[in-house]
Amino acid sequence: MSKQTIIELRGIAKYYMMGSEGFYALDGIDLDIYLNDYMAVVGSSGSGKSTLMNLLGCLDLPTAGEYKLKGTDVATLDETSLAGIRNREIGFIFQNFNLLPRATALQNVMQPLIYRGIALAERKQRAQDALAMVGLQDRMTHVPNQLSGGQRQRVAIARALVTEPAILLADEPTGNLDSSTTIEIMALFDQLHNDGQTLIVVTHEQEIAERCHRVITLKDGHLMSDHANQVSVKPLVSGIATHV
Repeated sequence: MSKQTIIELRGIAKYYMMGSEGFYALDGIDLDIYLNDYMAVVGSSGSGKSTLMNLLGCLDLPTAGEYKLKGTDVATLDETSLAGIRNREIGFIFQNFNLLPRATALQNVMQPLIYRGIALAERKQRAQDALAMVGLQDRMTHVPNQLSGGQRQRVAIARALVTEPAILLADEPTGNLDSSTTIEIMALFDQLHNDGQTLIVVTHEQEIAERCHRVITLKDGHLMSDHANQVSVKPLVSGIATHV
């Protein structure tokens, strides 16, 4: 059975000017990402990881090349259309959580649905369901400074999931977490993948990359390798923990 392609990159380049000189942050990237991929993007500082993440997340456009997301040529879209794709198709998870500090967990998770024009009652129900999915049904009225780092990242994951995106794009999602909390978050990612979610994890941590099922390596803007991982990591928790 053939895999279903969700993202196609062909000849992707991103060129930046620094003063009077220019450089390619990405140069000639060809890449297919498939439905239910669980992929890590790795590489040293300056390899192009962040640039690739910004392009995949429709936060920026390539200088050259073709980017198709579910058959749509993203590289030709205007900012309004890009914003619509970001809201419908991509869930973002960031290292610093990016939560509204005075909003409750429930309000933070409801936020992306406002731009869909969804009625309040449905927004609330979908946000409650997403928080329950990540084990935070008993923390819905807490604001971020009343939550641990792991709980804040779970709120961020729930916020990413609430729009039912085609892709979860995580940028160093465990960078601000201790090792035990990192295990909990990666176990949650494992479960989301098992449930059919497509995940792309940008990371500099080898242990995180080893938990993903596919790893691509960037160097100086070039795709150096693309290989499958023989993942043998057993679940470290039973279900989704609620205490981190």
